[in-house]
Amino acid sequence: MASPKRPERFAPGTHLSEHYTVEGLVRLSEGRMFYLANDDRPDRPRRFCWACGNDDTPRAASHCVSCGADMLTRRFLVSVRWDRDGFHPYAAYFEKRIDHPGFAVPVDMFFQDAVLCSVTLWNGEGLLLDEAAPLTWGQVTHLAQRIAGLLASLHHHGICLDGLSCANFLVWQDGNIQLFDPNIREVYEGPVPDEERVANVMAMGELLRRYCPVEAWRLADFFALAEQAQFPTTFAFGRALEPFLREGGPPERNIATAMTDVGLERALNEDNWGWGTVADGVELFVVADGMGGHDRGEVASRIASETIVSDARERFAAAGPSTPERLENVLEESFQRANNRVKEYSEEVRSDMGTTMVATLLYQDRLAYVANVGDSRAYLLRNGALHQITRDHSIVARMVEQGKLKPEEARFHPLSNYLWRTVGSDRNVDIDIFSVEVEPGDKIMMCSDGLWGEADDEEIESVLNHYDDTRVACRELIRAAHHGGGKDNITVLIVTVPRRR
Repeated sequence: MASPKRPERFAPGTHLSEHYTVEGLVRLSEGRMFYLANDDRPDRPRRFCWACGNDDTPRAASHCVSCGADMLTRRFLVSVRWDRDGFHPYAAYFEKRIDHPGFAVPVDMFFQDAVLCSVTLWNGEGLLLDEAAPLTWGQVTHLAQRIAGLLASLHHHGICLDGLSCANFLVWQDGNIQLFDPNIREVYEGPVPDEERVANVMAMGELLRRYCPVEAWRLADFFALAEQAQFPTTFAFGRALEPFLREGGPPERNIATAMTDVGLERALNEDNWGWGTVADGVELFVVADGMGGHDRGEVASRIASETIVSDARERFAAAGPSTPERLENVLEESFQRANNRVKEYSEEVRSDMGTTMVATLLYQDRLAYVANVGDSRAYLLRNGALHQITRDHSIVARMVEQGKLKPEEARFHPLSNYLWRTVGSDRNVDIDIFSVEVEPGDKIMMCSDGLWGEADDEEIESVLNHYDDTRVACRELIRAAHHGGGKDNITVLIVTVPRRR
């Protein structure tokens, strides 16, 4: 588990170990800080050769005195982790020195200032962490095949992972991926025992499901089976994947994109989001912002976001063809089921947890019902103008409604995070539901307060208008939240209403 507190950041110019100089912090994720560094160390009279390991080449020399390799400045990704429980397993993984083209093999590992630093040569690769969902059917199935192969190789070499996330993959310009900086649960002398492999397959299923397009519900269901431990090994998963690799998938509608980020101060991301086709011509989108800390907030938001989608799908399937008249009832009932499921689970584990949630049910690209509890919001962008659809269930929002506080003062009020209505705090919560007749080209943007609490509505409107590609817009909105302070987790989900069916 990651410590709730991040260590102090390394400033640009900081010397790490014997070889590296920090260029700057490039990314944060749960339990990690990623830095760019180089091996330009003017404080040292001689240079290290990465080709042969010789450390006697004078700084002014252009080639290694031992092997003749060029001594150009190298650049590196340095991953910094601070959870001590993971130090020993990762060190054992490093000592394996696995040679595999699918692994971004660390070239160095060392401890500095009570953190573990892992060093990988960097050639301009990006992080899957920076890719908004979804990917195409072909991209997701190719990714699934690739990750399954990498897991199989790890298991063969005795390496069992402790979870899997988008922060664990580098993306090359040609779209290929490499496993990067994995979390290691245990390293075995021989292959990983069969009974220990299923947890890694489950984590892979959860990761892949996140990248499925909203219309690719059959593929998402397949990955959900992996999450539910239906495939005990990567071999079983791979065999079951084969039919999906041969398919082209349903026609792509490209109506929704989503991205979530831990922010600049938090060590844990308690936000969750989800989507799915719940009936013919009906799609459901949801964003949830959990509260309660580790093993609480992120669990509450996951339960809520997954329950509302699955429950809505079951209700539509049980009641025949969907009609506009039934939309609001299904949305309210499924929202309520998600609320009660969070409450039931919190009582089962005797843990104080809750979440905010905003959900949009889109019917035949003509009508949207938007429901919310808490302060996760939905906005409508129409003809370039941004309008807030939902109302916050917070103390400061009520003060604004009562005229006791100006809207521009609300974001910075000391009680801005105090909510009087949340998902999971009580059974049968009051739910606000709004009806919106949507038009082609409209955008419905849903987000946690990590966005609107750091970027004002004018800035959000400007970004949505400037970037036609909503994948880019998601990244830029998260960047805007970072510039505003990034004090909280940030989740953005954008639905673009297409042409009439």
